[in-house]
Amino acid sequence: MAAEGIMDNNIVWHKGVDKEYREKALRQKGMVLWFTGLSGSGKSTIACEVEKRLLDIGINAYLLDGDNLRYGLNSDLGFTMIDREENIRRISEVAALFADSGTYALVSAISPMDEMRKAAREKTDRFVLIYVKADIEACIKRDPKGMYKKAIAKEIKDFTGIDAPYEEPADADIVLYTEISTIGECVDIIMKYIKGVK
Repeated sequence: MAAEGIMDNNIVWHKGVDKEYREKALRQKGMVLWFTGLSGSGKSTIACEVEKRLLDIGINAYLLDGDNLRYGLNSDLGFTMIDREENIRRISEVAALFADSGTYALVSAISPMDEMRKAAREKTDRFVLIYVKADIEACIKRDPKGMYKKAIAKEIKDFTGIDAPYEEPADADIVLYTEISTIGECVDIIMKYIKGVK
């Protein structure tokens, strides 16, 4: 973390191409589509399908998956609440840069606390919060990564929904009920919403 005052003394913001110029050249405005929900709710699966759908219609999009980012950018972070906050802060900054570049940034990250998601929303003016909703029982039953089994057996700790909290978003722009909706139906809902704000 930067030392106090270093921003004032050693760093100067260099202005690049105007955002309006970039948007005109690319013929699109950037956006952050933030997928939140419990592990196993379907966030990454749906986000990946939305990314494909956007690319198919000529919109530049990129998926920033929370698990994938832990292999590189966030490989130094664990799962304490402090580390989770820093994990989401970094992802928020990267997503905002993507959006500023004119890209649709699709973020799939549990982002369990309301404060984390609000901070992410404040980073860009085109932000869509998508709550991928599935009850903990359904997620435990699915358990695609085998993580719930390990968390219940106390083999891992600080696992969201088991021994770490998840605050359901009250301000989601879209709520997807993956226990009753297909992946295709969820993607259609998102694409319809995007068309309305495009």
